[in-house]
Amino acid sequence: MNGIFAIEKPSGITSNHFMLKVQHLFNGSSVFSKEIARLTAERMQQYREQTGKTPSKRKLRKVSKVKMGHGGTLDPLASGVLIIGVGSGTKQLANYLSGTVKVYECEALFGVSTTSGDVEGEILSETSTRHLKMEELQSLKEKFEGSLKQTPPIFAALKMNGKPLHEYAREGKPLPRAIEPREVTIYDLTIFENSLSKTHNYPLLRPTTYESKDTVKNLNANLLNDTLYFSKEYCEAHNLDTEVAQIEDPIPLTQEESDEIASMGDQYRSPLLHFKAKVSSGTYIRSLVSDVGKALRSSSYMVKLVRLQQQKWSLEKGNVFKLEDFTENHEDSWTKVLQEVFDRGSEVNISEEFVKAKQELKEVEPRVKATTTEVEEAVAEAPAIDTDSTQQESVEGNTGTKRKIDDV
Repeated sequence: MNGIFAIEKPSGITSNHFMLKVQHLFNGSSVFSKEIARLTAERMQQYREQTGKTPSKRKLRKVSKVKMGHGGTLDPLASGVLIIGVGSGTKQLANYLSGTVKVYECEALFGVSTTSGDVEGEILSETSTRHLKMEELQSLKEKFEGSLKQTPPIFAALKMNGKPLHEYAREGKPLPRAIEPREVTIYDLTIFENSLSKTHNYPLLRPTTYESKDTVKNLNANLLNDTLYFSKEYCEAHNLDTEVAQIEDPIPLTQEESDEIASMGDQYRSPLLHFKAKVSSGTYIRSLVSDVGKALRSSSYMVKLVRLQQQKWSLEKGNVFKLEDFTENHEDSWTKVLQEVFDRGSEVNISEEFVKAKQELKEVEPRVKATTTEVEEAVAEAPAIDTDSTQQESVEGNTGTKRKIDDV
């Protein structure tokens, strides 16, 4: 079985570790284990012919498991659509690594900025939120939609001098040079009506240790200092000379707000930012969240992210598997559905195909049972057989078989 399928990655696990879970599950299935056994036997034979030796387990490692890869990493915090290639389907993954359209749903909190742009980072700043208004928040749709520049966060897999940015950050080492902004496209930005509400379950991130503050001081790059840009389309429509947003400094946290946060502790709720964005490859939602905060003279950091869609694979269209589809269904069912997806691609509705597969299995079982009953009845009604002649035929048959085996 070879091809491409999409599965929903849960939050709290890296994309690679989740893919390994799927791979382990496939390795133990009968349909894939047969293919693994065949490839392993071929590799052993090839190695023996070339070297005259028996290959070690390390030499057979590549063919002793299902060949698998994914088409675009999701942060551990994020959940949603993860594209997986199996067998020769891994060759198609390049089509998902660049130039693809993705849709995300995000929730964030105003009032704090962090080193990573999300809840897992250290606090960079605390700002006021009392001036925030829905009208101004909704006006950002026009300012951000279109082609615009965006600076990737320092906690990213992008490399500088051959080393991922996030490694510099985690080691507390300064970057060799500034992170260059990149051109991205936001095709659509929808701000949900519950934005700015405080009826949610996310406590505001609070400063923790002196060690974390020292880590922040050692960084020479962070989302707080990145330049804010508005889209080319917005700037052209308003005859602006530059795409650099002319925004005043963030409004500091007031003493009254600070006292309220301190007194309420984990019960305090900061205003929510809730949006859906359709974006190009290379767009960092954490950077977008940070930019929204800056545009409103405040700050913000991400607390939840779901990739709803990548190309035509979409949670909303029902063509994305869940891990439970493989762990809680009979292997005959999910292999049939998976093959259907390999054959027809993203047009397959997973739930509908499982209903069909399970119904077909129910229809097959009675036929098998009926055939078994017919055979048993036929045996019972058969005439008596000469025992001596049967034993003689059996001996001759075994002897003939043994000769054939020896001849091989």
